[in-house]
Amino acid sequence: MTDLRTTLGSLELRNPVIAGSSELTMTEAGILSCMSAGAGAVVAKSVNESPDAARQLDRAEYVLLTEDHRASSWANPGKHDSLLNRSGLAQTLLPDWVRMLARCREAGKQHGSELIGSITVASAEGAARIAARLEPSVSAIEVNLSAPHGREVKSTTVRQLTDADAVRRYTAAARDAVSCPLWIKLSGQSDDPVALAEAAAGAGADVVVLIGRFGGFMPNLDTWNPFIGSHGAIGGSWALPVSLYWVSKCALRLTDTPLVGTNGARDGADVARFLLSGARAVEMASAPLMHGPGVLGQAVAELDEYLTGRGVASLGEVIGASVRRTVSYAEVQVGPGRPLPWDDERPAAKRAEP
Repeated sequence: MTDLRTTLGSLELRNPVIAGSSELTMTEAGILSCMSAGAGAVVAKSVNESPDAARQLDRAEYVLLTEDHRASSWANPGKHDSLLNRSGLAQTLLPDWVRMLARCREAGKQHGSELIGSITVASAEGAARIAARLEPSVSAIEVNLSAPHGREVKSTTVRQLTDADAVRRYTAAARDAVSCPLWIKLSGQSDDPVALAEAAAGAGADVVVLIGRFGGFMPNLDTWNPFIGSHGAIGGSWALPVSLYWVSKCALRLTDTPLVGTNGARDGADVARFLLSGARAVEMASAPLMHGPGVLGQAVAELDEYLTGRGVASLGEVIGASVRRTVSYAEVQVGPGRPLPWDDERPAAKRAEP
C-alpha cells in the first residue's frame, strides 16, 4: 500500500481526497456521510454575511447534462455528466452553524477526517468576521473568491474576484482575523490565475485552491427554454485539462505554497492526474452529489491501487512529477518532419487524394 498522507501547510490529511463544498456538505448528516466514506477532509457548505446569499438557495435548481448536452437522470447519472446549477449559501443561523461544525469536527476524529469551514465572500470585512467565528470549530478555513454566481447576482450577495489587488485585500483581511490554516479558492475566469495565486500567497494564504467552476448556459433543444431557466455555474470532467493547466502553471511559480486541485475529478485516476500536475490534495464536489458520498472512498481506493501498482511508496514521489517533466514550447526538440497523426491512422478511403 502507498502512504497516502499529504501535508497542506500545518495540516496533515490521511489521504488527499477532499469532499468539496456543496449541498451534500450543507447538513450534519451530509458532512458525516462524507467523513465515514473515507474523505481525508470535508469542506462544509459556504456561508457569508449576506441574507440575500442565503435566500438565493430558495431559487436553486440543478440539472445534469450528458456529453451531448441533453438532460440526464439523477437516478442513473453518467460518470461524465456535467452539473449545471443555480445555488445559494447555507441558510442556518451562524451560531447554530458554528455549533454544528464543532460537532462534526469532533465526530471526524474517529474517521481521521478534518473539517474545513467555507466562506463565499460578499465583503472582505464580512468574510473576516465570519472567519473569526468559524475558527474554533474547524481545522482550516477556505475563503471562496471564485463563486461563478457572483457574475449573476448583486455584488453585495456574493462576489467572484478576478483582480489580483482584490484577491490580495480579501486574503489579507481574513489572514488578520484568524491564525488557523487559511485556504483561498480562486477562479479560472481571469486573465491570469497565476497572478491571483501569487497575490493570495503573498497576502498570507497557507493553501491555494484551483479552480472554481465556470459560468454556463445551455438551451434545451426540445423546448428552446434555457435549462434551469437562466445562466448558472457548470463543471464536469471536460474541465479537467483546464484545471490541470492552471494547477501545473501555479506549481511552477508557487513552489512553497501547497495547492489543492478542484473542478473535473471524477475518480481516483483523476485525483492522480491532479497530484502529478502539482496539487497535494483534490476536492470532489459534483461527483459525490451525483453518485453519493461513497464515490469519495472509492476514489481513495482507486488511487491507492494505481500508486501501489506502480511501486509508489508515498505521495511525495507523485506530486508535481509531470510538471517536472514538462518543457516549454521553445525547448521542444526539433526533429525531422513527422507525418500528421491522421496521415497514417485515418482510413485510406477518407484521406484526401494527392
